[in-house]
Amino acid sequence: MHVISTRGGDRCSVVEALSRGLARDGGLYVPEHWLRFTIDDFAGRDTLADVAAVLLRPFLADSPLADQVDAICTEALDFDTPLVALNDGRTHLLELFHGPTGAFKDVGARVLAACLSRLRAPDAPDLTVLVATSGDTGSAVAGAFHRRKGFKVAVLFPDQGVSPRQKHLLSCFGDNVRSFAVDGTFDDCQAMVKAAFANTALMAAVPLTSANSISIGRLLPQMAYYAQAALRHARSGGRPMNFAIPSGNLGNALAAIWVRALGLPIGEIAIVSNANRVLPDFFATGEYQPRPSVATIANAMDVGAPSNLERLRAGFAETGGLHTLSVDDDTIRRRVPAFLAEFDTVICPHTACAAEFVARRRAGGDDRDWAIAATAHPAKFESVVEPLIGRTITVPATLARWLDQPAQAEPLAAEAEALATALRRG
Repeated sequence: MHVISTRGGDRCSVVEALSRGLARDGGLYVPEHWLRFTIDDFAGRDTLADVAAVLLRPFLADSPLADQVDAICTEALDFDTPLVALNDGRTHLLELFHGPTGAFKDVGARVLAACLSRLRAPDAPDLTVLVATSGDTGSAVAGAFHRRKGFKVAVLFPDQGVSPRQKHLLSCFGDNVRSFAVDGTFDDCQAMVKAAFANTALMAAVPLTSANSISIGRLLPQMAYYAQAALRHARSGGRPMNFAIPSGNLGNALAAIWVRALGLPIGEIAIVSNANRVLPDFFATGEYQPRPSVATIANAMDVGAPSNLERLRAGFAETGGLHTLSVDDDTIRRRVPAFLAEFDTVICPHTACAAEFVARRRAGGDDRDWAIAATAHPAKFESVVEPLIGRTITVPATLARWLDQPAQAEPLAAEAEALATALRRG
């Protein structure tokens, strides 16, 4: 199967797109056409790895990875993303934080790493995976590529824009992973990454690929947990599941939109932002107006120029049945303890944004099934969550392993040339 650029100037195989990250014309890759699936296509396939393999197999057909899809998914997705019914029987929590670094980003990053490691020729020069992060992407990518032969990782994050625990997780890997604490915002980090890919001299000297959600290699695997949740709910006799999804750069919500485009039983989709309201404003007005990001306590969504909006604006997928909402910090602070009181469940600040959307729908009389995408483990945001709930959050063993390691990040100016110089130094 082939993919095309949102800007119309590039067409290539999915495997080529995995290695390139960004399209050659500066656009983002999207499927050239939509496949169609039915529930029966997943008969006997219930685990996350199994569902992912069914979804990915047509995209990787006629490629060097065609006969390795099951092995890739089994290696990468050795954890579950359970759909947990809460005590009202209508609200569900889609727990996406059971991977090695406690966030949904583990799914896409680990599949991408498993694919790229199989595509690298033994004598090829090291490939540097360049990633900008507002919190969770960097640690997921670093963990996925840590100590993989033939790869280096460069993680850029805003020095003052992540939680203390997130900062540690972004900076504790060492070995083939370099972490850069940028004196700027996530939008600065993302602009620096895009400038690096546009720098032909740098690309010739330092082979680069992307593991941000600009990479279709991140988005395709992320479809698996929405497909799995939708299938499980449908098999239990429920109506199509509706999803409320915290969103900053739009990649996570886009994966759900893609699953619906593939024909699986997903109903309405809510794209819920924090105080950075570029996405809600776009859907309200039809005008894309990027702006400097605003710092919030849901920092992983502090994005003022969501790059994946280009994929929606390209008009390749049906966008009906989409809702948006912007949630400010004061509302997040109220929703976290309210959710605990109602459902006896602790959630992170990002998940709280989606929970607020569902709470408002309930108040308006909506009694349908809604799944809240729980994008990260609340222990990653203990400095925000613990004062709100008045108790300590237990750190899962997967995170504790990395928090016990020493951490060190290199300071970096928010300038494209500063990054280029650092990458050339190796």
